[in-house]
Amino acid sequence: MTDPTDELDLVDALAQLSFLVQGVFAGLAAEHDMSPIQARLLGVLRDREPTMNELGRHLGLDKSSISGLVDRAQRRGLVERTVSADDRRVVHVSLTPAARATVAAAAAAFAERIEALTADVSESDRRALVRATRRILDADPAWLG
Repeated sequence: MTDPTDELDLVDALAQLSFLVQGVFAGLAAEHDMSPIQARLLGVLRDREPTMNELGRHLGLDKSSISGLVDRAQRRGLVERTVSADDRRVVHVSLTPAARATVAAAAAAFAERIEALTADVSESDRRALVRATRRILDADPAWLG
């Protein structure tokens, strides 16, 4: 029997891998009663406290969309806004302590699921995949990581 992955070219392989990872991510978000974009918001805020403008760039959303997303997250007690001490027109967004615990648990669950999916991948192939992925991401100046 032919292995279907033998028929994949680079583009198809990356697209299918992306769909798989995004599916895992979306499923995990749904388990926490969130949309994927809400989960991405919390993921971005895990490591930084960006301004609303920076947050919009990270998520690829315009000003009105990011405002609505942050408003909904704030009503759920997941994020808080803080006016900058240097410029009162600038607002920073950060996770609440409760959201920080949720994000930590979700990140651990995500890592566990990805580990399960890659259990049969050798350590050398894992390292090669990480190196190749880093090169791809570094080649895109718009990537905000």
